[in-house]
Amino acid sequence: MTTLADSPDQIIEIHPFDAPLGAEVIGLDLSKPLSPDDFIRIHRAHLDHHVLVFRDQRITPGQHIAFSKRFGPLQIHVLHQFALSGHPEVLIVSNIVENGQPIGLGDAGHYWHSDLSYKEKPSLGSLLHAQELPAVGGDTLFANMHLAWDALPQHLRDAVEGRRAEHTYLAKYAELQRRSPWRPNLSSEQIAQVKPVVHPIVRTHPETGRKALFVSEHFTTRIVDMPEDESNALLEELFAHSVQPEFIYRHRWAEHDLVFWDNRSLMHLAAGTPDEERRRLYRTTIEGDVPF
Repeated sequence: MTTLADSPDQIIEIHPFDAPLGAEVIGLDLSKPLSPDDFIRIHRAHLDHHVLVFRDQRITPGQHIAFSKRFGPLQIHVLHQFALSGHPEVLIVSNIVENGQPIGLGDAGHYWHSDLSYKEKPSLGSLLHAQELPAVGGDTLFANMHLAWDALPQHLRDAVEGRRAEHTYLAKYAELQRRSPWRPNLSSEQIAQVKPVVHPIVRTHPETGRKALFVSEHFTTRIVDMPEDESNALLEELFAHSVQPEFIYRHRWAEHDLVFWDNRSLMHLAAGTPDEERRRLYRTTIEGDVPF
């Protein structure tokens, strides 16, 4: 346990999880102003632990957005249909259907991925705030891609060092569309927003200098300048290696949790929610840098 700040209103503590990543932030109320010093310390803890869980945050969407913007400009999801009314920066992640229409993206996180890796500037991080939680299910899994790189066998390191891979939002879109009601047809304008991009398979974190694998089963489609069969086989090896239990933290949501993860360091996966259980969360996404 580390005490980060002592102010008239708040004493902030960081409790690292007994897991390959993640820490709980205790004593911080994000509805109140966060001092510059406290922000620096929260930022440092986020870099150290990759996932921060802020408990019992009874904040408005505006306060959620304001805290997120402390870390950088926000990205608006291509599925603008599921933006929170009046707050285009907030994506509704929900399996709830009202009047025959889904209110949010109900199958978000169905495959392992790093948010917006299909953009020229993928996400720095995402902040997901619990609004309505199911009685069962609804967990989120996070996999530490720094540890995945550190543990990568030498023959795979040799195979991927210096190589680049293509990422596209459309990789599994049609498949997801067939399986659920949450994937609307995309307009030509939306398709133009998600043109395929190419990123390094091994990226360097721009703030810590640590290397991490940067491919995912959801968005990575091929390795550039490699025969298709070899590319597919190598990617399958990387996907399987990346999500071994020793790299994973499983988050079991509590009421009003705000979870902030680093998309440069991690992948994540939604464990699933029974159809009869209601789940609704609000997500902001911070723009990052061009991977190198």
